[in-house]
Amino acid sequence: MSMGDPAAFIRANTMLHEPPLVPEVKLHLASEIVPIWQMTEEELEKSGLPPPFWAFAWAGGQALARYILDHPETVAGKRVLDFGAGSGMIGIAAMKANAASVLSVDIDPFAAASIHLNAEVNGVSLNVATDDIVGSANGGWDVILIGDMCYERPLAERIETWVHSLVDGGATAYIGDPGRTYLPKSGLEKIVSYAVKTTRELEDTDVRNTSVWRVI
Repeated sequence: MSMGDPAAFIRANTMLHEPPLVPEVKLHLASEIVPIWQMTEEELEKSGLPPPFWAFAWAGGQALARYILDHPETVAGKRVLDFGAGSGMIGIAAMKANAASVLSVDIDPFAAASIHLNAEVNGVSLNVATDDIVGSANGGWDVILIGDMCYERPLAERIETWVHSLVDGGATAYIGDPGRTYLPKSGLEKIVSYAVKTTRELEDTDVRNTSVWRVI
């Protein structure tokens, strides 16, 4: 299967699944983690594409999506940024919770294709972009949602500085995180925690204790 057509690649290498903590959302996800990862790693050498983070429902994203669905007032009627969107799970949850609009941003074009496919399956409409927007001015967002993005120090530090600037400007921001190493140690208020079922092919445990944090 050529990777020249991201949507075709996704359809051929994923199946529709309901994440354990968010069964209201259907996503094109990898059923067999290692083969799709290896397939895209082979292509990495030729094209420089990032690993297929879009093919998995990560614990931090599931927790944040669950919180939004259980507390729709968080996003209802508001303009939402779903940053580092991956599969689009969080943005889809926000639209199901009656957000006025959602911009799902991920620099991976395969993630963008995945978001479009998943939005269609769930009967919602999302705006999708692949720009690196870290450090940019607020694009009109009332709420910023970030799921499981604190896994590399340089990226986490860039995001932390940027998101605090958006919050200082009046936006509200939430982070879903299962205890990644580079989650900021300050400037966060824990809102809720969930036990999220995962797989040892992705994580070092079958269940991750995962929290939703508000940036303060």
